[in-house]
Order: sequence, then structure tokens, then C-alpha cells
Amino acid sequence: MVRIKDIAERAQVSRGTVDRVLHNRGRVAEDVRQQVLKIVEEMNYEPNLIARTLKSNRTYTFIALIPDPDVDRYWEDPKAGIEKAEAELSQYGVVVEQLIFDPYNIESFQKKATEVINHNPDGIIVAPIFHKEVMAFFEEWVKQDIPYVLFNTQISDSSALSYIGQDSYQSGLLAAKLLHYGLTGPATVLVAHVGEDISNSAHLLEKEKGFRDYFSKDHLVGQFEVIQQTFDDPKNASFVQQILELKEKNPNLKGVFVSNSKAFELAYYIEKFSWNDVKLVGYDLLPQNLEYLEKGVIDFLINQNPFGQGYWGIQQLTDLTVFKKEIQPIKYLPLDIITQENLRFYLNV
Repeated sequence: MVRIKDIAERAQVSRGTVDRVLHNRGRVAEDVRQQVLKIVEEMNYEPNLIARTLKSNRTYTFIALIPDPDVDRYWEDPKAGIEKAEAELSQYGVVVEQLIFDPYNIESFQKKATEVINHNPDGIIVAPIFHKEVMAFFEEWVKQDIPYVLFNTQISDSSALSYIGQDSYQSGLLAAKLLHYGLTGPATVLVAHVGEDISNSAHLLEKEKGFRDYFSKDHLVGQFEVIQQTFDDPKNASFVQQILELKEKNPNLKGVFVSNSKAFELAYYIEKFSWNDVKLVGYDLLPQNLEYLEKGVIDFLINQNPFGQGYWGIQQLTDLTVFKKEIQPIKYLPLDIITQENLRFYLNV
């Protein structure tokens, strides 16, 4: 590693002179300044940003605008990832303030998003699950010159610093391929959106697109019919009625893809009604999903690494604001395929 001492010796000047040139402070003769800058470039000098930051008393405040895990357990892992990153980076002055909103209540999101500016943050990490409503806040943050990163849901027409999460389209393709492996003949396959406002959920639409595109391949056309159903909140009495009516209308239903973390809600009825020939693929290692995976009712779970989404979101903000590093605009996390056989390797990680 090149040190200031090395530059000073080569330029035959004092370390103080090199320091003044690097930080553009104090008086330095122009010819000396140019000489030092030339040597700095030749030696590929990089300042020790970590050491410099440790000496600083500055605090960097990030806002985490995230859904409430008490309402939907999926969000426990992103929250834990954010908190782990904060603990690791606290020595550099990083503080994360959490603004928690109800993931099923637009007004709750808007209220918390409105509070963001009041905290005068250095950066924001947000799960933009309400596509339409979040766009106005994006514009406001850009005007205020506040960098923000997205996790869980990618919105291409935003000015986000970075997106951390899955490639939704590819995960839809993957789910279709997994279902296809388990089907021995012509069948109806279902894309199930459970308890979601699908018109305002860009990532779920991308998953469905990937799923449909897989079954639109020439050698599969005519063999598989892809249908879609947006189910009510599972707490509603109409939920089970929707399931029964759909199965009655589609007696050759052999495969179900649940686009969010609620595969267990359908697994309960698949088991209850003994639809043993129906293959089921879903997302995420929620305890309820793991129960049905172990029973064999859920055939595959796709792990979207929600912990990593929160963790790397804070890391990205820190790299930009604290360490002044360039940030990759997209950080796709691996899509892990979880089965009964490899489940134990993913628990307590």
C-alpha cells in the first residue's frame, strides 16, 4: 500500500506538503503541487478512508423505511439484516433510524414516508412495495439530493442509487422450470397472488411474466395452460371459496406457483383436501412454509435472501456516503432452491 511517506520521499518534499496537496489546503507552490499530483497518479495512491473515518466524529444517519414484521413475518429478516449492518458499521458513525409501516395500508406507508425528510438523513433504504405512491417521494428525495437504495422490489424508472434483491423475472422462470420438472403430462398451472394488490406490485407482475414466458416455449405450447388468480386476504371467508371454485373449474390443475411468501396459505388447503397430485412452489423460509416443505406439501421454496437485502442495502449506502466508493446500480442476490433434503443447511445462517 502506498503511503504519504512514500510520496514525500519520491517528491523530495515533506509529508505536510503532500498532505496539503491531497486535501487542497494551505499554500503550496504550483510547480511543487503539480509534481506531487503527478507522483500520486503514478503510484496509484489511495487514501485510507477507513482510518480517516475512524478519526472523524461525524455521524451518518440513514433512514430504513420498511414494512412491519409484526404484520408480515417476511420482513423480520430484512430488518435483522439492517440491524446487523448498523452494528458492524457503528464504529464509522453509521446510525440507522427505522420508520415502520403497515405493508397492507397505503396511508400508513405515506405517513411514514412523509416523515423521512424531517430526519435530515444522509441516505435512505426503502422497500417500495407501493409502486404508484412511492414515486412522488423519489422525486422529493432527488430534489433534496438524498441518495436512496431499493430492496425487495426493483423499480426501473427511479433514480435509486442501487437495487438489492432478486431478479424477479428470472425467479419466475425458475419457478416455472421447477414446476415443469414435476409434471408428467398436459396440465393446468396456476400463478397465485395471495393477499396482494397486484396492479401496484411491479415485482409480482415481473415474476408472473417470467413464469408465463417459460411455458410459452414452442415445445410446451398446447401442453400447459397457465392461469392466474389473485386471492383475497386468507383471513377472509371468501379465500377458501376462491380455492374450491378454481379447482372445480380447472380439474386438471397440477401445479401452483405462489408469487410471494404465502405458499403455506394454499398448502393448508392442498393438504386438507388431499390434492396430492398438485405440485406447489413458493418463496421464503418462513416457519409456516418450512412446515409444509418438510411434509412434502410444498415441493420447492425459492429463497430470496431477505436478510441479505437489508444488510447489503446499508452497506451500499455506507460505501457511497462514508467511504466515497462507486456503487454498482444493481446487486442481484442468488436465488437458492430449497428442498427437504438441503433445508437444514439454510437454517440459522
